Amino acid sequence: MEIKLPRKALVTGAAGFLGSHLCRRLLDDGYEVTALDNLFTGTKKNIETLLDNRRFSFVLHDVTQPFWGQFDEIYNLACPASPVHYQHNPVETMKASVLGMMNMLDLALKTKARILHTSTSEVYGDPLVHPQVETYWGNVNTIGIRSCYDEGKRCAETFAADYRREYGVDVRMVRIFNTYGPNMHPKDGRVISNFIMQALQNEDITLFGDGMQTRSFQYCDDLIEAMRRFMELPREKIDAFCSRHGLGAPVVNTGNPGEYTIKQLAEETLLQIPESKSRLVFRPIPADDPKRRKPDITLARKLLDWEPKIPLRDGLSKTIAYFRELQQGA
Repeated sequence: MEIKLPRKALVTGAAGFLGSHLCRRLLDDGYEVTALDNLFTGTKKNIETLLDNRRFSFVLHDVTQPFWGQFDEIYNLACPASPVHYQHNPVETMKASVLGMMNMLDLALKTKARILHTSTSEVYGDPLVHPQVETYWGNVNTIGIRSCYDEGKRCAETFAADYRREYGVDVRMVRIFNTYGPNMHPKDGRVISNFIMQALQNEDITLFGDGMQTRSFQYCDDLIEAMRRFMELPREKIDAFCSRHGLGAPVVNTGNPGEYTIKQLAEETLLQIPESKSRLVFRPIPADDPKRRKPDITLARKLLDWEPKIPLRDGLSKTIAYFRELQQGA
């Protein structure tokens, strides 16, 4: 009788917000998971419930250094993703994006593993095209305070596309738009975690500019579903899809096309934390802050048969519950 061994997955940035959710999903799907993280922005608390699972192993490792192992699938999530963190150490952020991508691509090349890279909507910069489509090249400042992240991710995409063209590496990329949910760092500077923590602590809720900038908010479970569907597709289907749609490499937007102003988000947060004594205050807008951000997910719908399912109100409720528990345990 043939014994079927579990597929092996490597997840970089595994102790971070999204990495921890992906690890949990892969274990639920029957995988053996090796989790890499240097804990610069991630925390072992996010994965502590997984540590007793015999199919899960955690390795303290920086992706800017090579790593070896035999895997069927590689998920590259390693990089600080919030402005507070990536602007705190911009050189290391750039290294994580570029050297980390190169090391993971080399590993995929040597072991013939599929690799999925998590890119970002930040590759579009402050977009002049709305909503943003995958064929849009972006409007990005190469020397601004956000450039370490924006340009690092753009360079990582270039590496991925060239390894595919030159060496035949089976690479897939998702450009992630604003995503939120449990396991977010309470001080990561992202708008949803900022608003929730400010409201729970009765602090002023800080809006920049007039609060009319727009974002689209995607709950973490919806994103993980898109990533898993993408990785499961046969390469032949992906190659044919890229050819039909004029894509130089397999890349799709993953986000919620529902568009909200930052002011609407602040108001919804206060509705869900009715005991809060916070009030809205307005501050000058930071440099290079995009005015509008909304994904066109036509390609994700066609290729992955996917679209987000969880409304902002429901996802926000789950995220607030997580932060309440975190605050009570502090």
